[in-house]
Amino acid sequence: MSTEDPGFQVALHEARQGSREGGVPIGAALVSAQGKILGQGHNMRIQEGSAILHAEISTLENAGRLPASAYRGATMYTTLSPCDMCTGACVMYKVKRVVIGENKTFVGGEEYLKSKGIEVVVLNDKDCRDLMTKFIKEKPGDWYEDIGEDE
Repeated sequence: MSTEDPGFQVALHEARQGSREGGVPIGAALVSAQGKILGQGHNMRIQEGSAILHAEISTLENAGRLPASAYRGATMYTTLSPCDMCTGACVMYKVKRVVIGENKTFVGGEEYLKSKGIEVVVLNDKDCRDLMTKFIKEKPGDWYEDIGEDE
């Protein structure tokens, strides 16, 4: 797994799109075992006034209804370590692998994913880290709201 993987590049593109829209700059892509993009999306909480549209949830929503077998060999690419809600969605659908752009600005449910047999790969991507660092510095209130914490 590398930052050159097409799935990761789609997730990073989505994160940049979220940033351009004034939202939380986190993107994701769900890719089948055969390399087909099943869904992609970015955090839309601010744009849609949503409580739950994190990048991974937006991606699953955009993928639409899929048979359970579609998730079994799939990889969820996400630009930031997934929160508990997004971790739970990956566990529920039994994705095979979660590839994370960075986990320096936030560490989510990585250990829980591993405990459920899901492979976790952290790329430590500078672009992902820079997007999040800038957002957290400029909009701390929106960031803490996004992760369900008070400033």
